[in-house]
Amino acid sequence: MHHGKRRLTQSPASVRWALAAEAGILDAGRLVLFDPATDIDLSGATSTHFAVVHDKMPEAAFWDAAGVLQTKDQVSDQRFDVAYIALPRAKAAARSHIAAAAACADLIIVDGQKTDGVDAIVKNVRQRGELVGSVSKAHGKIFWARGVDAADWAASDQLVDGRWHVSAGVFSADGVDPGSALLADALPSDLIGRVADLGAGWGFLAGRALERCHDIVQISLVEAQKSALSCARKNLPDDRAAFHWADATAWDAAEPLDAVIMNPPFHSGRARDDDLGRAFITTAARNLRSGGWLWMVANRHLPYEPWIAERLGAVEEIGGNRTYKLLKARKKR
Repeated sequence: MHHGKRRLTQSPASVRWALAAEAGILDAGRLVLFDPATDIDLSGATSTHFAVVHDKMPEAAFWDAAGVLQTKDQVSDQRFDVAYIALPRAKAAARSHIAAAAACADLIIVDGQKTDGVDAIVKNVRQRGELVGSVSKAHGKIFWARGVDAADWAASDQLVDGRWHVSAGVFSADGVDPGSALLADALPSDLIGRVADLGAGWGFLAGRALERCHDIVQISLVEAQKSALSCARKNLPDDRAAFHWADATAWDAAEPLDAVIMNPPFHSGRARDDDLGRAFITTAARNLRSGGWLWMVANRHLPYEPWIAERLGAVEEIGGNRTYKLLKARKKR
């Protein structure tokens, strides 16, 4: 893999990566990276073999195009000299990554922002192995450790309401999202034909739609997070469910859709991002047939109605509460 020259303006992860390289810990033949950002500058590593494990699209597509994307199962059967973890925000997901990394490499490198809890992870790892070194820079920390015993941190599914499989790091892992629950209760029982759930998560909304709407021919669950989609596969043992590991903002259905249901995200990382929800609406409009319906839930303060009206037609608020609003719109004929 060609690393290229170090960028003049580097991301925080790239800055800390460069410091780790200067410390000599990246002088390794085989290197695996868990959830690295696509803008990380890998200059300084002398590795002859790279593997990347990534849970989310479109980042996974980037590393796949580079020829280095693998699955957790694939890397678990290999041995690496060094394993690098870009720390996710969810504590359980961070521990799961560390367990997978420690199982396939003796030296692990953990990199993260202070706001993502990297200092607490340092303390946890120190209790389980030898902390070799660390560098604080760019509002974060990168540290490396050997012989970390983290087998008990390996992810295992939990059950929500005694029936829904969820795993570490997925959205709403501790229970059904209140907005999704509102929308599920408001869906009409006469949804028919081909339906998509954009940003389907672990499958709650699509599952409720399948339970209520017997005339659905197929429902496409479109989800960017692979671990969430894996849970959805377990939660929806229904032949009408089709699963797509894809970025919902770029996804295209094989055939025009009769309906789209969705509870779109409105954050990129910690920052509010209204454009993300608008992109979901654009995808819905692009894929719906003339006369097809959009059903969605959104936080009440998000100004989506003009965007929906412009791309679909008249939009109607059909319910909600102080926090959420339920919206429906029919694509103009």
